[in-house]
Amino acid sequence: MLRILRAGFFSTIQDLGRFGYRDKGVPVSGAMDLYSAQFANALLGNTKDAALIEMTMLGGKFQFLEPTVIAVSGAFMNPMLNGEVVLQNKLIKIQPNDVLHFGTAEKGFRTYLAVKDGFKTETILGSRSMYPSVTTQSVLKTNDQIIYKPFQGVQQTFSKVRYDDTCLESSVLDAFKGVEFGMLSENQKQQLFSKDFSVSKNNNRMAYQLEPKLDNNLKPILSSPVLPGTVQLTPNGTLIVLMRDCQTTGGYPRVLQLTQSAVNVLSQKTLGNRLRFVLKE
Repeated sequence: MLRILRAGFFSTIQDLGRFGYRDKGVPVSGAMDLYSAQFANALLGNTKDAALIEMTMLGGKFQFLEPTVIAVSGAFMNPMLNGEVVLQNKLIKIQPNDVLHFGTAEKGFRTYLAVKDGFKTETILGSRSMYPSVTTQSVLKTNDQIIYKPFQGVQQTFSKVRYDDTCLESSVLDAFKGVEFGMLSENQKQQLFSKDFSVSKNNNRMAYQLEPKLDNNLKPILSSPVLPGTVQLTPNGTLIVLMRDCQTTGGYPRVLQLTQSAVNVLSQKTLGNRLRFVLKE
């Protein structure tokens, strides 16, 4: 059992996401930075879809009531175990009543805490990912308790893997042409790939809005399917990049579609971070 002594700013349970229900309006959800989440699970020998904790901007404080092994990956939040600094992207042995504490993100924006065999929260529509109106809780709260299977001994690993911090360091968003890319004028296309954009204050698990605005006179489209990574251009010229909790349809022109690695990069960015689009052919 894991006891949450402090939940942090915005902490949730996530896995790979919820698939097969978009026709019913259910978002995919899942870890925002899939690379970091899967890296932590891989270190532990977990399945790819093992549930873990995603922390945003400010980490939490957790007490482990049973022995296990954990791994921490993603943004650097100064993890400390019983007051002692611990390394990220390494296996960490846990004893009963150990307390793991995180601070404010210094590099990146989202951190992942994985436990051997994953956290055993409720499974709804094939996923443990938290989402309002789908799961009982939409965020973790102080004093919550989360079940995990006790694990005795030392986790054995014989592979040498290095965490690729591209998702934390890069400012490049690789993207393919969106369905309505052809509606853009040559001037708009030039602006799209020559400007440096920054993350606005309007950013969350549903979408990131970017600044500055583009010149735009395009009309809205009929409501059409969208995906995490879809870049929409609104009538007022704002670029909106849809993220893991995004809706399933939208009525703005879909001018670009980010690669999955670019979604990982964007998920680790926060207010004021600068970005630029690079077109993939």
